[in-house]
Amino acid sequence: MICLVIEAAGSGIDGSDHEWIEGLAWAYGLVAPDPVERAAALDRQARARMEVEAALDRLNEGRFPIHWLRFRARDRAYRRACGRCLPGALWSESRYGHGRISTWPGLSLALLFLEWEARYPQEWTEHAKDWGTKQALIRDLAATDHDRLLRAKLVDLVDLAVQRTYRCKDREYVRVARAVDGDELRHRLHRAQRSENPVAQLHARYVLWLLDRPEIPNTRHVWRTWLAGALT
Repeated sequence: MICLVIEAAGSGIDGSDHEWIEGLAWAYGLVAPDPVERAAALDRQARARMEVEAALDRLNEGRFPIHWLRFRARDRAYRRACGRCLPGALWSESRYGHGRISTWPGLSLALLFLEWEARYPQEWTEHAKDWGTKQALIRDLAATDHDRLLRAKLVDLVDLAVQRTYRCKDREYVRVARAVDGDELRHRLHRAQRSENPVAQLHARYVLWLLDRPEIPNTRHVWRTWLAGALT
C-alpha cells in the first residue's frame, strides 16, 4: 500500500488542512487488501459522490435568477462536498497555494488516487474515473522534488503500471520513470522483463530502452515504431 505520512509533505500544514486530511482517512481503505474494509470504503466513496451530485443539482437549480449570496452559499456547499471524496479532494484550492506537489498536504491523497487506479482499476473506473486528474497528477509528481519516501512510492507506481495491460494515460508514467531512474527502478524493470508476464516483459523493455535514451520523446509514434521492431 502506498501511504505517505503527512509529515513527508512538508511543514506548514495548518489546522484546516489537518482536519480536511483526517476527514478523508477512510479513503485509504480503497486500496486495502481486505475486501471487507475495501467494500466499506467504496460505500463511503459512493455516498460521498452522491452528495456531490446533489450539491451540484442545488447549485444549478434556478440559477437564473438567483440572489448572489444564495448562489455563493450553494457553491461553497458544492466545493465542500467535492473535498470529501475522490477525485474532488484533489481539486482542493489549497493545492494551488503550493508550488510543487511535494509540499502539498494532500500529497498522500494524490498517491492514493493513483495506487487505487493501479491496483483496483475496475473499482476506480466505477467510482472515481477521471483521466485528466490522473494525467495531471502523474506529470506533477514527475516534475517535483523527490525525497527518499516519495521516490520509493513513485518506483512502486511505475512497477505497477508496467505489470498490467495499458490503460488510458499510463504512457505518462515514463515521465516518472525518467525522474526517479536509479538502481531500484531498473532492478524492478529487469525483474519484470524476466517474468512470465508477456505484458510486463514488453513494457519493461520499452521503459528501459527509453531510460537509456533520454533524448527520445515518449510519443505514440515512437512507441509504435519501437513495437514494430520489438516484435519482428
